[in-house]
Amino acid sequence: MKNLHALWRTGLLLLCGLQTAVAAEVRLLSAGAVEPGLRPTLAAFEKASGHVVTLSFASAPQIRERLEGGAVFDVVIAPPAILDALEKSSKIAADRSQRVEIGRVGIGVAVRPGAALPDISTAEAVKRAMLDADSVVYNRASTGLYFETQVKKMGLEAQLAPKTTRHADGAAVMKHVLQGRGREIGFGATTEILLLREQGLQFVGPLPAELQNFTSYLATSTNPQPAAQAHALLRHLASPEAKAGYAAAGIDQAP
Repeated sequence: MKNLHALWRTGLLLLCGLQTAVAAEVRLLSAGAVEPGLRPTLAAFEKASGHVVTLSFASAPQIRERLEGGAVFDVVIAPPAILDALEKSSKIAADRSQRVEIGRVGIGVAVRPGAALPDISTAEAVKRAMLDADSVVYNRASTGLYFETQVKKMGLEAQLAPKTTRHADGAAVMKHVLQGRGREIGFGATTEILLLREQGLQFVGPLPAELQNFTSYLATSTNPQPAAQAHALLRHLASPEAKAGYAAAGIDQAP
């Protein structure tokens, strides 16, 4: 009996050791625009694999800054231009075959709960909506940098400057609009607007075609030879199930 008990304990220790070896942490740094589609996808991955994903969000410029500053992650999700820059500085894997397409996100318009919905059907209508607004809000990340160029093209930079608020990321933009009291109008990733609709934020709609811009997001390993758990996550992010989740959250697949 004593030998049997010792054998049982040995087997239990081996089993625990095997589970520890199989289950591992994956450190993921991602742009916030894909959060609505990413979270359920990661939950499914954790359940199926036993791995734990430690998830951090940042704007595209912040992602580059953090990795070039020495932050350590296993997988990163960002626009191609950011990944290209990180590849040049040897902060991510140079093997582009490791890159996984997450999808693309367009720019939408949001107003506070209860506010009248402005007409945004044309570029001229968007121009009038901004001039009529008490406050114009957008970010300093990829979406906002693009939208800033459109404001300049419309010749509105000087007129809008006194009532324009810029935030570091899209989440802060939507929180600003959600908590507004006047005629605020916010511009940001459609996914980030949809994420707060249950809290009352109103999605007016996407920008018209003549102003619209899509930002693509790719996932890749930071290591030329990724650990098994990082490689498994990248495979999962490319799976049909994951892509269905992205689509449900408003992340389009590039044509």
